[in-house]
Amino acid sequence: MQNSVVYWLKAAYRDTPFAQDANPATVMRNAMRRLTQRWERHFDVMAEKLARRFADKSLTTSDVSLRSALSDMGFTVEFKMTEPMRTAYQGVINENVNLIRSIPEQYLTQVETMVMQSVQRGRDLGSLTKDLQARYGITKRRAALIARDQNNKATSAMTAARQQSLGVTHGIWRHSHAGAEPRKSHVAADGKQFELAKGMYIDGEWLMPGEAINCRCTWSPVIPGFD
Repeated sequence: MQNSVVYWLKAAYRDTPFAQDANPATVMRNAMRRLTQRWERHFDVMAEKLARRFADKSLTTSDVSLRSALSDMGFTVEFKMTEPMRTAYQGVINENVNLIRSIPEQYLTQVETMVMQSVQRGRDLGSLTKDLQARYGITKRRAALIARDQNNKATSAMTAARQQSLGVTHGIWRHSHAGAEPRKSHVAADGKQFELAKGMYIDGEWLMPGEAINCRCTWSPVIPGFD
């Protein structure tokens, strides 16, 4: 998307005529709208496929981890796709479809603003290209943040649903002890018990480990006789 936008905007910028009947701002706005339609349509098509693949991998990862933990306790359990699991699975897909679609929406809106500002400054192609490259860096970092955040949330949601399907109702919060500036409230929650159906009440809201942005906390299931 970035490569396409830069290529076609530079082409439109160079070809913008100075004739009185061809307004540079109109030419560039039309080019931007064509690019927006093309790339939003492309992301719409691939969002469902990418989100479902992500959900499948998250489900497999959470099940492997839980199966290993139960095996260490001497349990052998057959995992089935229960209704709570289907709800969590579909929830992960829906949220990620929306987030994937939000990436081009945000990026292209900001690019159009930069293009219009560049036109107003007098067709400064060098500055526009530099600005577009900088914006790509911001968008790429945002996409990486979304990926990390959704990976944690998906694993948390599916693991909780799976454990509840097996009759596990509570967990013990485990702080990750990672990060240069850990959240004090999450550190304080370490070792405390909470309901999987509700989460822990932290910073004014009910949260599951891994649900807050950049949270790497996990939990241990509370199994009678093994806690």
